[in-house]
Amino acid sequence: MEYSNETGIQFPRLNETAPAFNALTTHGVKTNQDYLGKWLILFSHPADFTPVCTTEFIAFAKRAEEFKSINTELLGLSIDSHYSHLAWIRNIKEKFDIDIPFPIIADLDMKVAKSYGMIHPGAADTSAVRATFIIDDKGILRAMVYYPMSNGRSIDEFVRLVNALQTSDANGIATPENWHPGDKVIVPPPATADAAEARMQEGHECVDWYFCKKEL
Repeated sequence: MEYSNETGIQFPRLNETAPAFNALTTHGVKTNQDYLGKWLILFSHPADFTPVCTTEFIAFAKRAEEFKSINTELLGLSIDSHYSHLAWIRNIKEKFDIDIPFPIIADLDMKVAKSYGMIHPGAADTSAVRATFIIDDKGILRAMVYYPMSNGRSIDEFVRLVNALQTSDANGIATPENWHPGDKVIVPPPATADAAEARMQEGHECVDWYFCKKEL
């Protein structure tokens, strides 16, 4: 499902099925169906052979095994050709001694970029902004973050966010600001007057009936 605003730009919506794709990548053709059963981070960058994007790709590559350990795959995208992608990853290996282990979508027709709302005319008409989409193992879009072209992303935040989402799903809880595994979690607020009355006696660490934490 997608939402289109007054500018005509389409944006996917949280907690709905992520837009489908069938795209040529540096690892062959990939579709969204290939990632069912795994979490996926789909991230776009403005262009190959640019310095900010290079730092991001190196950072994602260095954390690829950590993402795999939490059942998460990486998939890059830019509006560049397949051969440009291949040349760029070879250049990164040559100049920085870093292998890029994840595929990169070649999106010259901007089909994938447009379906995910990666094209913002105020930034550029022919380049994708720095957009990041976290899609769960059922193909549902769970989070999306947009960055300007001038500033790189924090990969730490995406590791943290996937861990938080997976923990919330597994335990029916919420997580506070800057939560990391091992920190206390938030008990969802009670939905009835009786539950609110009982909350303070449930053994949680409570400030008030609506704000309680607990250890997992």
